[in-house]
Amino acid sequence: MTSRFEGLQDFVNQVPDALQPLGVALVGMIPYVEGEGSAALGIIAGVDPVVAGFAGAVGNFLSVLVVVLLSSRVRERVVAWRAGGGEFDGSTVRTLETETSESTGRPTRRAKGQRRLRGWLSRFGVPGASMLAPLALPTQLTAAFFVASGVSKQRVLLWQAIAIVVWTAAVAAAATGVLGLLGW
Repeated sequence: MTSRFEGLQDFVNQVPDALQPLGVALVGMIPYVEGEGSAALGIIAGVDPVVAGFAGAVGNFLSVLVVVLLSSRVRERVVAWRAGGGEFDGSTVRTLETETSESTGRPTRRAKGQRRLRGWLSRFGVPGASMLAPLALPTQLTAAFFVASGVSKQRVLLWQAIAIVVWTAAVAAAATGVLGLLGW
């Protein structure tokens, strides 16, 4: 049976084998695509499933690492500034509860995801919220939210890494299985 993805597979086959995982990793850095999406795309494109899963997870984690490091620096500066007597002008700060779509006046999808994540964080702690978070928001936003909430960057990185590996492995296995069943 011929694959419905022959054009994609032909394109990927033109890329040197050593660079294919790099492409999967780069796609894994994109919010909402993440490690699991890039692994599935890599598998569909003909990259070895283990290589695609590993590359997707690494790319996703590297983007989370950058977000955590930047977010923690921002948080440290804000905390130090506040400790020195600085105050924020409340009119310039958007709270999650008031973030709404300008056209409909309803809460945005991102605000809903952040509220859901806040509930998971209080109910399940960092481990549980990290595992559930990909259902609501990209890992990059989740990581920034955790850091902004005061969770240590080491704890955020540990649990985000675990969640990225688990989700990427599950989706890569599912993609491999589905393609095997379809004979592609």
